[in-house]
Amino acid sequence: QKRTYGGEMSMKFRKKPVIIEAFQMTKERRQDNSEWPDWLNQAWNKAWPELGAVSCEDYPNSNGKDRLVISTLEGVLYCGWNDYIIQGVKGELYACKPDIFEQTYEPVDGGS
Repeated sequence: QKRTYGGEMSMKFRKKPVIIEAFQMTKERRQDNSEWPDWLNQAWNKAWPELGAVSCEDYPNSNGKDRLVISTLEGVLYCGWNDYIIQGVKGELYACKPDIFEQTYEPVDGGS
């Protein structure tokens, strides 16, 4: 049986406002992780393929210039250059293309 809202089969919905943390991964930030937030460093130190782990695409033959990959419930996500790595409301990690990110998110005052 289909779930209905107010007798309608189809309605428009707006995403609830949630605050996420995000970090844009560039080639430079891939090679120099000094700007990585704590949550991303913690994900990097998880054992692959533990859920939420971040690793390098060419492991174990990485030269430090390859893209990152993220272990998620939906499988392995590839993080392209300039993609944002997002930590969601339950601590889950995923990658998001810059154009989608900019359409979906805006900065919040009072950073971490």
